[in-house]
Amino acid sequence: MQAMQIAQRPVPLLTPELPGTSGLVRVAEDDFYVEELPLYEPSGAGEHLYLTVEKRGRTTPEVAAEIARYLGARERDAGTAGLKDKRAVSVQRISVLSKATPEEALRLQGRGFRVLAAARHGNKLRPGHLRGNRFRIVVRGVVPEGIARARAICARLAEIGVANLFGPQRFGKYGDNAELGRAILLGERPIRDRFLRRIALSALQSELFNRCLAARIADGLFATAIDGDVLKKRATGGLFVCEDPRADAPRVFSGELDPAGPLPGHSLFASSGEAARREQAVLAESHIDPGSFASAGEEMQGARRPYRIAPNDLRVEPAGDDALVVSFALPKGSYAVSVLREISKNDVEEADSSA
Repeated sequence: MQAMQIAQRPVPLLTPELPGTSGLVRVAEDDFYVEELPLYEPSGAGEHLYLTVEKRGRTTPEVAAEIARYLGARERDAGTAGLKDKRAVSVQRISVLSKATPEEALRLQGRGFRVLAAARHGNKLRPGHLRGNRFRIVVRGVVPEGIARARAICARLAEIGVANLFGPQRFGKYGDNAELGRAILLGERPIRDRFLRRIALSALQSELFNRCLAARIADGLFATAIDGDVLKKRATGGLFVCEDPRADAPRVFSGELDPAGPLPGHSLFASSGEAARREQAVLAESHIDPGSFASAGEEMQGARRPYRIAPNDLRVEPAGDDALVVSFALPKGSYAVSVLREISKNDVEEADSSA
């Protein structure tokens, strides 16, 4: 009974009144294209090679390990800013601690990958060393009115933003990672594998965030400030607690600020008032005692994530009689499904997390 209490809960749509296009994504591998937007450019000097790599049909760890071997480096000496999906065409940065020259690296290619650019830099790429991701996604089998419907939805999303939810891939092939995370947290499932523990506890935090987000949308509080909200400045990333919703609500509406929901943990930037009561209600419903977070140590410190994100350069173009192309850019950590589900109004298999 308890194991089912943290099963995934759907996040309501923001545009339910606008009819969708229907359709399928990733009918072919080339239908899903994602390009990493780097946080910085390589300096041209340093011990690490920064490679811009195009891959398809391979996972990021597989390609990074293979490139490291080709360059005479250890697998652990390769670094990436984010993981890209296997069944897609992806362009991303991979760093390798190697004495090989950029010219030698440029000649590298293997099954499902090729190096597009190479330069030197002084540090290893770490997770999160990116600004975001740019997507180009083909939706096939759309209704005859698909283009008009998609453009109407995109115009609305450009005004209100999209829900910064965690996509299905976050929760594992069978959707049970969050349940495992809850069992680990409560001591019901001792897991020694550190990687599995981290993945499961992260999935638990993600599901709790999605539940808080779902409640905000359901109650009409997606794009406004409430008493005690943690608000994030879109320009700088700074956080502060809302003490006067009447003063902060217009700043949220304009896009200057975004309410930031919890990835629960023992060192979380605390909300107060009504916002805190809403967050505590989600934990109580899931039968999770906040006092248990400390037992997970560094794996569950907690963080704040905006409930809302703004898709950049959101465009729709026809791609044949019953297909369309959706292109947009999202900040790091956001999921393409946030946009695709609003357009198609279907359950969308998420292909890539812009981690």
